Amino acid sequence: MIRNDVFQTLKPIIREHLVVCNIGAPSQELHAMDDQPSNFYMLGTMGLASSIGLGLAAAQDKPVIAIDGDGSVLTNMGTLATIGNNAQGNFTLLIIDNGSYGSTGDQPTYAGMKTDLAAVARACGAENVQTVSAQDTAAAVKAAIASDEMTIIVSKCESGNVKVPVIKTNPIVIRERFMEEVRR
Repeated sequence: MIRNDVFQTLKPIIREHLVVCNIGAPSQELHAMDDQPSNFYMLGTMGLASSIGLGLAAAQDKPVIAIDGDGSVLTNMGTLATIGNNAQGNFTLLIIDNGSYGSTGDQPTYAGMKTDLAAVARACGAENVQTVSAQDTAAAVKAAIASDEMTIIVSKCESGNVKVPVIKTNPIVIRERFMEEVRR
């Protein structure tokens, strides 16, 4: 399974929740598949989906799912220490680990080599961390949301993108409709 296949399995689970989605192909794929006002698509900041998701979870009580990539987490590794030391029970970080920088040509990441992001998250203080197969990701996310315990899920999937159009929705519109969902 590639990331887009994982997203297909997640659709019914995350649809009613606040979702912050990683820059590039992940945001484009989620937008093309199931655009929702409750989805915040990152359009220009690599490595910040997990940080924004944690802040959003700290600021309100609704469940928040941040979907990040292994390459983005490696770009902002400090976010794992922040998350590990500031656990929010309503926060789930889903790291789609395809071992590549999927948005820029599938160059390999260190997570596809020797770096174990789940071990790094544990070393940073995160207590509920799991590595799952692509096929088991939806069940793990569903359980994490129901648990009211901050959870980091590293979903191991194959590298690959689906051809989808770029997001043409104005970033201000994306922000405003998302903030309206947060306020609801």
